[in-house]
Amino acid sequence: MSKHSGWTLAIVSIALFMVTLDNLVVTNALVSIRRDLGASLEDLEWTVNAYTLSYAVFLLTAAAVGDRFGRRLVFAVGIGVFTLSSAAAAIAPSTDALIAARAFQGLGAAVITPLSLTLLSEAFAANKRGLALGIWSGVSGLGVALGPVVGGAVVEGFSWQWIFWLNVPIGLLLAPAALRVLRESRGSNASLDLPGVALASGGLLGVVFGIVRAQELGWTSATVIASIAAGAGLLAGFAVWETRTATPMLPMRFFRNRTFAATNGVSLAMFFGAFGSIFLLAQFFQVAQGYSPLEAGLRTLPWTAMPIFVAPVAGILSDRIGSRPLMATGLALQAAGLSWIAIVTEPTAAYALFVPGFVMTGSGMAMVFAPAANAVLGSVRPDEAGQASGATNTVREIGGVLGVAVLATVFTGAGGFESPQTYVDGLIPAVWVGAAVLAVGAMVALLVPAKRTSAALTPPVPAAA
Repeated sequence: MSKHSGWTLAIVSIALFMVTLDNLVVTNALVSIRRDLGASLEDLEWTVNAYTLSYAVFLLTAAAVGDRFGRRLVFAVGIGVFTLSSAAAAIAPSTDALIAARAFQGLGAAVITPLSLTLLSEAFAANKRGLALGIWSGVSGLGVALGPVVGGAVVEGFSWQWIFWLNVPIGLLLAPAALRVLRESRGSNASLDLPGVALASGGLLGVVFGIVRAQELGWTSATVIASIAAGAGLLAGFAVWETRTATPMLPMRFFRNRTFAATNGVSLAMFFGAFGSIFLLAQFFQVAQGYSPLEAGLRTLPWTAMPIFVAPVAGILSDRIGSRPLMATGLALQAAGLSWIAIVTEPTAAYALFVPGFVMTGSGMAMVFAPAANAVLGSVRPDEAGQASGATNTVREIGGVLGVAVLATVFTGAGGFESPQTYVDGLIPAVWVGAAVLAVGAMVALLVPAKRTSAALTPPVPAAA
């Protein structure tokens, strides 16, 4: 590993850690925010959803802007936006101001995430990329693992504002470091596909907004149906436009590549099943067993911390044996882990009963992160890495949002928050659904070619298709 490669890995990993930590850290502060700002339940929901919505909508656009104006520059701007919006959230005098700041945080995160992957892939040779992606995935997993723990500790020890202040010194150091150390690069398109940006952003906004609102309004409400239908129509228009323009922001021929298409199917299934399930399981320890937010966060660590240890190993193996066996095994392991959890869950179940399921599920997640990224990057030409990264991160985020919404619907249909038993009554069928989706994902992983396709070995495909 060269000095430049090492610094690139450090900078993009720290930036990604900051983003993933903030995705979950706010959940344990909602009670304090409600008390201090007089927030309603709907206000609290939008404190979470504003970040998710903005993040999902702008991933594709951020990757395209980075390709056009320079990935290093746009990455540093994304860090700046995330840092400033974190400070704005910390000093927010009202819930409206906090929600607006969270939306801008999501925008900054949408810039950082895909460009961190693209910048990292450029800094390492294809045959050494797996280790770097494994470390990058492990650091991302660390942010996810520590989010509930850090949030609970900070809220209990200081105040909810400090969960946002934590980002500010990191961002102030990281943005200039990125401009100084990272190498500038651009994609193959000399112009920005403005109609594509408009169609993709509008379509994703409609679909994600509809999914988010379905948790409260129901899947059959006019608002949800109209929003998802409008979003789907715009995305269909986006797909048609991308096949006709000379400079597409997302070439549709990517999806004719079996590795690219199947790996994105794997990512959709994993984020649907895993993140939808952990959303409900994290609350189980508080609602059904009476633990504090910090205590509940600590109890999920056997799940959320496993990527720290397993992801780097999976990254190395993906260079040697390819991504397919790792992804298929990882998804099968997650399905088995959730099945175990569904079987042992009851209001008074001892914590030790959950640990094997948590370890299986966390290890399975770690076996997918780096190999999936490696497979996607290896299925396109090096100059198309930004477009591929934006697409796969968008698919992942939609999978997570959809998983939370669908599993929450299953949960409310079978149970509720009235008592520990009713919570478990809703939790068990929701977890079974998550396990089933992950099992399907394991079968989709088998569609990936046995050996990872290298961009260096793949002849260029004409853009006109």
